[in-house]
Amino acid sequence: MTLKPILAAAIAVSCFGQMPKQDSRNVVIPDTNTHYTMPAFKTRAEWETRAGHLRKQILSAAGLVPLPEKTPLNAQVFGRLDREGYSIEKVLLETLPGYYLGGNLYRPRGKQGKFPGVVSPHGHWSYGRLEHQPLGSIPARGISLARQGFVVFAYDMVGYNDTLQTPHAFGDRREQLWGFGPLGLQLWNSIRAVDFLQSLPDVDAEKIGATGASGGGTQTFLLSAVDDRLKYSAPVNMISAIMQGGSPCENAPNLRVGTFNVEIGALMAPRPMLMVSATGDWTKNTLREEYPAIRSIYELYDKAEFVKSVQIDAPHNYNQQSREAVYRFFSWSVLADPNADEIKERSIHPEMPHNMLALHGRALPANALSYAGLFEQWIASAKRQNEAIHEPSIMRERLAYALLAEQPERAVSEISGEHVLLGRPGKGDRVPGIYLRGADPRGERIAALIVHPDGANAARRSATAREAIGRGETVLAIDAFQTGSASAPRDRSGKFFLTFNQSDDANRVQDILTAVEFLRASGASRIRVAGLEKAAVWCLFAAALAKTPVELTADLSAFRGDDSDFLAKFFVPGIERAGGLKAALALTAKR
Repeated sequence: MTLKPILAAAIAVSCFGQMPKQDSRNVVIPDTNTHYTMPAFKTRAEWETRAGHLRKQILSAAGLVPLPEKTPLNAQVFGRLDREGYSIEKVLLETLPGYYLGGNLYRPRGKQGKFPGVVSPHGHWSYGRLEHQPLGSIPARGISLARQGFVVFAYDMVGYNDTLQTPHAFGDRREQLWGFGPLGLQLWNSIRAVDFLQSLPDVDAEKIGATGASGGGTQTFLLSAVDDRLKYSAPVNMISAIMQGGSPCENAPNLRVGTFNVEIGALMAPRPMLMVSATGDWTKNTLREEYPAIRSIYELYDKAEFVKSVQIDAPHNYNQQSREAVYRFFSWSVLADPNADEIKERSIHPEMPHNMLALHGRALPANALSYAGLFEQWIASAKRQNEAIHEPSIMRERLAYALLAEQPERAVSEISGEHVLLGRPGKGDRVPGIYLRGADPRGERIAALIVHPDGANAARRSATAREAIGRGETVLAIDAFQTGSASAPRDRSGKFFLTFNQSDDANRVQDILTAVEFLRASGASRIRVAGLEKAAVWCLFAAALAKTPVELTADLSAFRGDDSDFLAKFFVPGIERAGGLKAALALTAKR
């Protein structure tokens, strides 16, 4: 993924090893309105490696690694309305213990056999799944698909209609530590919606698809990215290179660090997908930009014919023309209907709201949790899962996705006397430091990496540095991100900053890992990492992730690892969900 038009100039690291004049993390700050371009993937294997990473990144950002336990849905299906060619029922599902998702089930009438299923998220319409107007109608697509021979489950976004135990927009800093937010809760509801459809006796469990527009389009392609049970999809007016989503339910921290919606949308390949776009919104370039990019991924599977695109001359919508395009595509790709191109939407008569709302005249079940209770249950469940994970590779991977940091395959450097600049090829980061080569009298190649919260000069003046120099060790002290000479203005005013950019503390961990790789490549046989004062926590998490074993010195007496410590001293979204301090200590102890 690249950013247009300034990224290449801002982060360029030439083939001659020159470092950028400014750290790109301070000057190129992507947000939801940045213009991105799709990276080129030359082979299917190259793409599938990337795809595997992206799926884990999405689930981690959503707070769904590992997935919560799939407890009984305790589905309530009631209030059936029999109409010509279709029926509608109210649905209430318990997607987490004490948490309820509302929706409507549209089924064919007068047809026999098992039917394909469609999950239908609604998007940010004022009336949620009940919206019925010229620019978008959720009942019209439910009824029309049911008449066509599909079982459709139209379900709420969080904070809409019957699903009111949380607001639609939430997720403060403490909640972010635990990966608790509207995007993750909605994605989990979508996964459970698939479970519900597959459980129905009149649904073909191997033929489940999804379609939605706007925020419902985001839910559609996120679900298709992480759940291979979806066999066909039609995300409408949302896969864009110029706008990535305007709601908190589309923008969890870490979700699009290093990626964007077109790359995420391509995770549907090679399953059939229709990309519907509009001339009057941020999908206006789809036919010449986003569609060819995604088609290039389908071509790697020799399945280019399985992705199609149609553009409607309209503002942002899921109008009748857009719906008819979806009906035809589903009929072609799922029902193998030879007359698919002739399908038209018949008129519908929307029902009164009281006939559609699952909680009209009813209360939530007695075990329904409050918002605060749901969050505390989320934390308790996460802690139980964390305690059950003991495999170091799994623990390390979870922390790596929370931090989005790793020891690079190679570090680039420029050395002038005692001064050094470090970075990663093509990333544009610039880490200043002081590099003092040692002459260990024992002939060992021992290197000490010393990190101080005030930067390299403060580290050099420390007793730790003096002692290492006295032992003849090589000493590297760095200005980790936003410390010492690396301190610089960083514009955090863009929409959903943490969706697209790592936190300062996560970047500091990355810089330490880059420095470890520099020392390894420089010939060090033993690497000591010393974190001074609050940099002790940075070094602990870096040591937990390092591929090269390091000897860690870090006084953590001032860091107990509770939420308040992480909020004040080491803020990384998702870090508690990924195991937090206990995981980092366990990984470094095993070294």
